[in-house]
Amino acid sequence: MPNLIISRESSGELQAYIAKKDLELTINSLQFDQDDQWGGELELSDGSRFYIEPQNTKPSLPKTFRARRA
Repeated sequence: MPNLIISRESSGELQAYIAKKDLELTINSLQFDQDDQWGGELELSDGSRFYIEPQNTKPSLPKTFRARRA
């Protein structure tokens, strides 16, 4: 289970940094991106998919999440 550090760029795009691979990619899609629910399945720009346990509130970013491959 990799750690993903998710941040929001000044343009508003979400970025994911995978520490183990020293790789930073744009998040193309996120299952839940509302104020009352955030997380779920996400797809990175290279096509890989991960799952982050949904949160009840939108977190302040950057933040590290424990993810599993979806």
